[in-house]
Amino acid sequence: MQQTVKFEAELLRRYDVTGPRYTSYPTAAQFRPDFGVPEYRLAALRSNQQARPLSLYLHIPFCTSPCFYCGCTRIITRDPTRSRQYLDRLFREIELQAEMFAGRTVDQLHFGGGTPTFLDHHDMSRLMDCLTRHFMLSGEVAREVSIEIDPRTVTGERMAQLAALGFNRISFGVQDFDPRVQEAVNRIQSVEHTFAVMDAARGAGIRSINLDLIYGLPFQTVDGFTRTLETVIESRPERLAVYSYAHLPRMFKAQRRIRDETLPDAETKLALLGVAIETLTQAGYVYIGMDHFALPEDELVTAQQRGDLQRNFQGYSTRADCDMIGLGMSAIGKIADTYSQNTKDIGGYYAALDDGRLPIARGLTLTADDRLRRGIIQRVMCRHEVRFSDFQFDDRASFLRYFSNAAPMLELLEGDGLVQIKEHRLAVTATGRLLLRVVAMAFDARLPQSSGIDVLYSRVV
Repeated sequence: MQQTVKFEAELLRRYDVTGPRYTSYPTAAQFRPDFGVPEYRLAALRSNQQARPLSLYLHIPFCTSPCFYCGCTRIITRDPTRSRQYLDRLFREIELQAEMFAGRTVDQLHFGGGTPTFLDHHDMSRLMDCLTRHFMLSGEVAREVSIEIDPRTVTGERMAQLAALGFNRISFGVQDFDPRVQEAVNRIQSVEHTFAVMDAARGAGIRSINLDLIYGLPFQTVDGFTRTLETVIESRPERLAVYSYAHLPRMFKAQRRIRDETLPDAETKLALLGVAIETLTQAGYVYIGMDHFALPEDELVTAQQRGDLQRNFQGYSTRADCDMIGLGMSAIGKIADTYSQNTKDIGGYYAALDDGRLPIARGLTLTADDRLRRGIIQRVMCRHEVRFSDFQFDDRASFLRYFSNAAPMLELLEGDGLVQIKEHRLAVTATGRLLLRVVAMAFDARLPQSSGIDVLYSRVV
């Protein structure tokens, strides 16, 4: 497996268009309101016939203060009673979901938000107890239990408590250590406290730590971001995610607090990406794809080398064989050949569960063509190559014949050195690995052709 990446500034400028991040195909923008509970139950029956392991995603939407860059579904409050009201409904949803998947093993749990540690230790313990009662969790050695954490909200003692509850992977939000940037995005966070919490996590037995950074935030400079990168490298997290800031104030109200004139211009943002790639790869991190870096011995790297890395709504994952159940408001699941999403409205979420109903608001049943294209896009995003025989194509000619509408785009990508289309496979080049979203877009039959795409999706660089 090719593990190199090549930074070509001119090509990145040329292909810096808007497009999906392909955490699914079709993307969530294509989900439909005529997919509901009956369709979901049928998918569960089909899924149970194969009895694959399960992955659970739990959305905890509460935050005590807004980070202005955030585009997540969250509720800003300091009232702990609100989370307890939420847990009452979440427990009901867990029970309803578990009834449909009885006897299937859960190999993976992920807690996202919001800020999941808005729940205190007592409530987090209650939640884990509820999951243990209703689902069959795999043994601790095999099980992956991860949680997103705002380091400002936890102490060393809390990290020990989380480890005791079974959490073994932690993702810390950092974004940038530059004080001016932190002030502009309403997230003041010291290096000292962040590293102290990381040390406590390791001391408690947490086996993997990820740090999230963002480039393209207000007042960021190449020198300042380089200092953040060098500081982060000192702590040697197993994984790093370096996301491009997607400024979509029409969609996300909090982002309206960020003034356009404070954002880096296109050239500076490109330089921020360049310094991130150079600094991290020189420090020994492997570029996985789509903003993600990992140490060579990390499971993401070995999964990519084996060919069973996958991409889902939480990013890259090593559990490609799992069906995923989404729990909580706005949560998305993938069961059999369907996607489903819970309502984003807290009132609607409560009303459905108070009435004994699953709070599914929309979703999609994939067609045969969708499944084929999903497989192709997964290969592009995770393996950086597509072997035609894996999809029952005899050769290059039959592959291009099926994807005839994509042929002009593929020809352009090949001409610019982003892909190579050989007799029996398509390979993404070292240059193309920074433009995986663009390569994937060539196979997206559902991509909107109107100008509304700018509203739906962020820029690829």
